[in-house]
Amino acid sequence: MTPGGGTVDWETVARDLDERGFARLPGLLSAAACDEVAKLYDRDALFRKTIDMAPKRFGVGTYRYFKAPLPARLEALRAAAYAPLAAVANEWRAALGVKDRFPPTLAAFLRRCHRAGQTKPTPLLLRYGAGGCNRLHQDLYGPLVFPLQLTVQLRRPGVDFEGGEFLLVEQHPREQSVGIAIALAQGEGVIFPTRDRPARGKRGFRRVGVRHGVSLVTAGDRLTLGIIFHDAA
Repeated sequence: MTPGGGTVDWETVARDLDERGFARLPGLLSAAACDEVAKLYDRDALFRKTIDMAPKRFGVGTYRYFKAPLPARLEALRAAAYAPLAAVANEWRAALGVKDRFPPTLAAFLRRCHRAGQTKPTPLLLRYGAGGCNRLHQDLYGPLVFPLQLTVQLRRPGVDFEGGEFLLVEQHPREQSVGIAIALAQGEGVIFPTRDRPARGKRGFRRVGVRHGVSLVTAGDRLTLGIIFHDAA
């Protein structure tokens, strides 16, 4: 079980990540849990930093990074998702010939981040109104990077907002880019690569670069939760 939501079949998640490069988690959060998390956006005391995307040319919208300690529901979700994803991350590292491995618990990984000077929490809420978007990017905040992250849709597509599909773009070696658009339901999560992933080729595994973003929101108010596992410098 996940805090405030449904059961996750982590074996299917691992298979989807290996085969498709992303995994959908329908019903990860209940509608009530989504509403509770969405209401946190207006509680200024919970956040360490707010970014207006337009002046930085990141897109159009705002996002807010939580400060420590995280709200209990988010802390529990982050820890619960890390453990099975660390197993996938270690398999990916082995496939790409990287020797270092991730520890089995989030607490142990965060201690590693903090020793490296990455001490600032990175889970965040992202909000887009009509005309909003998020340009393709990667969430890298220091030398330590966990290779997977999670986004959860908190609003109802077609009711609370229109447009705003989640976007992934993969750059395969010596090939043109591949784009994927994912329309997430309320409470649905998607797990995706932070920077790159292994993909099997004719001569073994190759490294595929990945960026993510959000397509144009044409109406309404889109709000999502982002769970990044490495902390920031």
